This record gives sequence, structure tokens and C-alpha cells, in this order.
Amino acid sequence: MGTSEFSGISHLDLSVSDAEASAAWYMQVLGLRRLRRVDFPKRTMIVLVHELSGLVIGLNQHQDFGGERFDERRAGLDHVGFAVEKREDLDKWQERLEALSVEHSPVADTDTGSALVFRDPDHIQLEL
Repeated sequence: MGTSEFSGISHLDLSVSDAEASAAWYMQVLGLRRLRRVDFPKRTMIVLVHELSGLVIGLNQHQDFGGERFDERRAGLDHVGFAVEKREDLDKWQERLEALSVEHSPVADTDTGSALVFRDPDHIQLEL
């Protein structure tokens, strides 16, 4: 039996407390474009796309959401890291986040690379 391979990530689905508010935030902050909204019996999903990379992000608001804040210390997602071309891009992103009043870390340069950390409205950790 041969080895099966995959070629990348086609989409990322996140659970959020308010799909419309999160969609507006992701469009403003990350420049995503809204594709559609789908209302299922027990959840609402808003689908966004990042044009340059083709990454699709689904924002899912579940009807039985318990109100807990995101915590990367629980089993599941730790954070989402978005790639940038060069280190200088992080400085530009830092300026953008500041202009949009998005709380963020300073750009950190380490032995393993550089990163800029921020969180979405549901406290999901995002990184560039």
C-alpha cells in the first residue's frame, strides 16, 4: 500500500461566540474576504478566504456554546500561525495592529525565528 500525501491546508474552522462580529474582525484585521454564511440547524458558519494564500477560514457559532473563553492550555488548538515573507513584514503588521487597536506582543526575535502574537475577539491566539 502506497503512502498518501497531502499538499497543504485547505481550510481552518474555528469556533467563535459571535460569527458576525468575528467575521468583521477577521476581514478588518487580516484582510479576509467573506464568501458566504450558512445557517445549519445548530450552528451558523461564515466562510472567509485569504485571497493571496487561498486559505479558507470557517467561523462557527454553535447554538449550544457554553460561554467559555478560549484557552490554549486545554486539549485542542494551541494557536494559528500565519506566514510572512520576511522579518520586516512583522514590523508592518505591528503598525497595522496598533492602528486598529488590536492588542499584541512586540515582535520577538528568537533562535527559532521571529513572531508577533495577538488574539481574536474570542481570545484565540494568532501569530505572524
